[in-house]
Amino acid sequence: MLYAVICRDKPGHLQLRLDTRERHVAYLKSTPVVMAGPFLDGGEMSGSLVVIEAETPAAAEAWAANDPYALAGLFERVEISEWKKVIG
Repeated sequence: MLYAVICRDKPGHLQLRLDTRERHVAYLKSTPVVMAGPFLDGGEMSGSLVVIEAETPAAAEAWAANDPYALAGLFERVEISEWKKVIG
């Protein structure tokens, strides 16, 4: 099953994102990520959209909780929704 993990950064935390980015990208590459990328606010990274494959909602939540960005306290909020690919 596919899940969209939508994360919004805490305001003023761009440096934390930059400092943690290498670990975050390595985590994405080592897990069942379908696609991923940052949200931009005026060209500056301000959040993340990651689509992952997971067996259950609990597994998707566990994946999101173990993201180095989440562990570093970057996110103001995280939303996880079941997602269905239709085009692309």
